[in-house]
Amino acid sequence: MDTVNPPLPDGYSAVPAGKIANVVTCLEMLEKPPAKPARPGEQGLTIERWDRPDLGEYRALFRAIGEEWMWFSRLVMPDEELRAILSHPEVHVYGLTDGGRRIGLLELDFRTEGECELAFFGVVTDAIGQGAGRMLMNAAIDKAWARPIRRFWVHTCHFDHPGALSFYQRSGFRPYAFMVEVTDDPRLTGQMRRDAALHVPLIEPR
Repeated sequence: MDTVNPPLPDGYSAVPAGKIANVVTCLEMLEKPPAKPARPGEQGLTIERWDRPDLGEYRALFRAIGEEWMWFSRLVMPDEELRAILSHPEVHVYGLTDGGRRIGLLELDFRTEGECELAFFGVVTDAIGQGAGRMLMNAAIDKAWARPIRRFWVHTCHFDHPGALSFYQRSGFRPYAFMVEVTDDPRLTGQMRRDAALHVPLIEPR
């Protein structure tokens, strides 16, 4: 038995008010899949390496993409910790731009030898369904497998866009594990809008 992370008991487990419980699905690909075709909507979009991004600009894009899907980890992370990650030579950050506007974020983490984590991936709401996500995923797969890796992996959760899990699977990732994450609700700590992610009930302590 894993004594550090013991399994949850069967049945229901109570979550205290003020907390959120998130079911996470871990997925991986062990070889590069065939490329998916581009769509006409991808024309005019560009993907550019974003070296040592300014924390304010990075968090603004992170929030624009993920606030409705309960992306909050980089919003609550201390500045120095986030800066250390984003400036690490084995963490590659890219922005997807439409004209002069950043509409997508791609972050590849090669810090574990032989692996690449798709740490963050997403596009702003008005770009969903327009081909931008497929363009960004094709680039993610190409850039990850251009390195000598054995495994490319990602995790998503039930708070995320309802099409996220199937998109990852269509892209060649295969589920291999579930996890449950329990954290403070960032809408109650002031780190996210109280009316963000309305599909996730907000339960305040009495």
